[in-house]
Amino acid sequence: MSEETVSRPGTRRGPYAKTARRRAEIVASATLVFSSRGYRGGSLREIAKQLDMSLTAVVHHFPSKSELLVAVLENADSAHADSFQADSRNEGVAYAVLQYVHRNVNRPEMLRLLALMAAESSAPDHPAHEWFRHRYELTIGSLAIAVRRDQQEGRISNDRDSYGIAESLVALWDGLQLQWLIDPRRDIVAAMTAALADLLGSQALRGARHVGEL
Repeated sequence: MSEETVSRPGTRRGPYAKTARRRAEIVASATLVFSSRGYRGGSLREIAKQLDMSLTAVVHHFPSKSELLVAVLENADSAHADSFQADSRNEGVAYAVLQYVHRNVNRPEMLRLLALMAAESSAPDHPAHEWFRHRYELTIGSLAIAVRRDQQEGRISNDRDSYGIAESLVALWDGLQLQWLIDPRRDIVAAMTAALADLLGSQALRGARHVGEL
């Protein structure tokens, strides 16, 4: 077998690599369109025009607008998920949340997209309604596990039901995030730090003092 026909493990070549690259370009363009116009206001035709592609080419990769929306949301939501889980296990929930905030202030367009789509998807007939319902269910559930672990290890003094604390954490982040998107002059890190101290107890922040210095 010649060297030209051997692919290294984990690499993608030829049409497969081109397809993956083209799909990523379409998702990036759709992110901009949906974050500025919303799902209902954005169109596949506008996305194709931004990329200097035909509508047929876009539909070849994403047969429906709703399928493209799910790809956009998955892309926006997947960043840093593994890091959050590792941080919460090793350093505690407060540290993990503040690291997450620090990372996300550098991608406001993604936060704006998620905030806009979450509001739109509150309508039961919205294509992303079930996606967001499932997302909140998974997020709160995994946070509740991390909170319960911190309670058992003495990192969190609040002995409320861990699921209720997780719900409050998600609500805090959604609310502070929206306020920051509307007025970026707000210090979202300071606001979240104060909120975590109130909700989890000041000792939960002891391991989070060096957040942002990494």
